[in-house]
Amino acid sequence: MKEITANELAEKVKEGKKLSIIDVREDEEVAQGKIPGAKHIPLGQLPERLKEIDKDQHHYMVCRSGGRSGNACAFLTDKGYDVTNMQGGMLDWKDNVE
Repeated sequence: MKEITANELAEKVKEGKKLSIIDVREDEEVAQGKIPGAKHIPLGQLPERLKEIDKDQHHYMVCRSGGRSGNACAFLTDKGYDVTNMQGGMLDWKDNVE
């Protein structure tokens, strides 16, 4: 599984690159703040919301600590998606949130 640190992803966000970041945490977790521009799709909803995820694009998966996003990466990789897990999740995210 491909992985990226929170700091590395924060640098990409700061560079203004067009990124697809998918936050798989639950609603109450996301309400406390998410990475600016991240799309919220709770892990349990991934199977029925696959059509919302562009198969031709690379996606960065995020959760609280990196476990659920790792599971999301495994699931999406099996479905043919190009994904990278953010290690340490939002616990390691030190940048702005929305």
